[in-house]
Amino acid sequence: MSKEVHSVSEEGYSTENTIRDFETTVDATGEAAPDTLEALLAAYASCYVPALRVGAEQRQAGDLGRIEIDSTGELNDDDKLASVHFDIKVAGDIGDKGDAIVERAHELCKVGDAVKAELVAEVDIEGDAF
Repeated sequence: MSKEVHSVSEEGYSTENTIRDFETTVDATGEAAPDTLEALLAAYASCYVPALRVGAEQRQAGDLGRIEIDSTGELNDDDKLASVHFDIKVAGDIGDKGDAIVERAHELCKVGDAVKAELVAEVDIEGDAF
């Protein structure tokens, strides 16, 4: 199985992305749309939500109800992502199971797994293509 996204940039730093029947825009400058790192943080948090829910079920913490995640990405001197912090609030009573839920969510989150250092895109490039 694979996932596919078609991305087009006519000029400048904004890119239109088609994901199945959905379209989204990412603008590296952050002027016309979320920038690339904001889009990554949103994807990471969006992936972490179901990981938290499954983690809570698997660690017998019950239904978490409403989940809110404030994501912060600290940048290094090159404006690249140096660290990510999630400030998470849930409606459900997790008692003393918070650490176990988070540990399991880290194991389950596919975006968290994808941002590992050894995952680098393999690239083929073709000139005069249009």
